[in-house]
Amino acid sequence: MALKDQIMADLKQAMKNKDQDRLRVLRSLKSSLLEREISERKEGEATLSDEQVIEVLMKAAKQRKESIEQFEKGGRDDLAQSEKDELEIINSYLPEMLSEEEVRDIAREKIDQLGAENMADMGKVMGAMMQELKGKAEGSVVSKVVKEELS
Repeated sequence: MALKDQIMADLKQAMKNKDQDRLRVLRSLKSSLLEREISERKEGEATLSDEQVIEVLMKAAKQRKESIEQFEKGGRDDLAQSEKDELEIINSYLPEMLSEEEVRDIAREKIDQLGAENMADMGKVMGAMMQELKGKAEGSVVSKVVKEELS
């Protein structure tokens, strides 16, 4: 079953179960997916691939993480907890992300392949890394690791 279909099926199930928290998150995801689908349309219909769905989910997860950080800074633990709950639901649809150590191993390999030596080569390495790790690792983790390896 495609990831988008799974989200839609879970949305229906959340409606039947009257699970308001899950329903709210899944409706938000559905809206984001439809928005992305519309932007991808050239002529007629467009269906999102699982990779595109994962991109949308990663963006939603990133937004929740940023919100959690801001709410915690502002002392709003109640709102931060709500965002954490939403993030947990979103993460249940995302594939297992690579650990920092796994990203580091791939970064070392790419740096050797590309012959990168210093921070001036960071853009070249990041481009190659993000293309390979799209949907498998967060950009912030990749950026941090590449900076450390090139320093």
